[in-house]
Amino acid sequence: MRLSEILEAKNIIPDLKARDKNKALEELAETISRSRPSVDKNALVKVLLERERLGSTGIGDGVAIPHGKFHGINEPIISFGRSIKGLDFESMDGQPVFLFFLLVAPENSASVHLKALARIAKILKNSSFRKMLMEIPTKEELYKTIIQNDEEF
Repeated sequence: MRLSEILEAKNIIPDLKARDKNKALEELAETISRSRPSVDKNALVKVLLERERLGSTGIGDGVAIPHGKFHGINEPIISFGRSIKGLDFESMDGQPVFLFFLLVAPENSASVHLKALARIAKILKNSSFRKMLMEIPTKEELYKTIIQNDEEF
């Protein structure tokens, strides 16, 4: 599965306004609900917060991959957000998170969900890619960079 199949440029937030975990999830969920009107933002945030209670999706190195399964969608969708200042996401390494990939998958899609999570985690292991994402100024350039880097793997 390629990220180009599940990420749209309109679902990228180059500068998250949120200053805490809950607000970041709300802001990222808002982009999903705008692009998929069948997805209720508040219901999605509830699913994401339930997942976070199991353990933070802040995986370290300034990255978080909040995710959840949601009733009413037929295919996975991603929103990406960048926090220029970083925020506390209760990350595994205790450091602030700057880069967020929010993954929402259909309720009965375990393999698709896991493949998409693995794909995102794989490209984010590259420190020069993470650094590049922090420096790119526009939504369009962020989208192109994410898609190009995904194709290289």
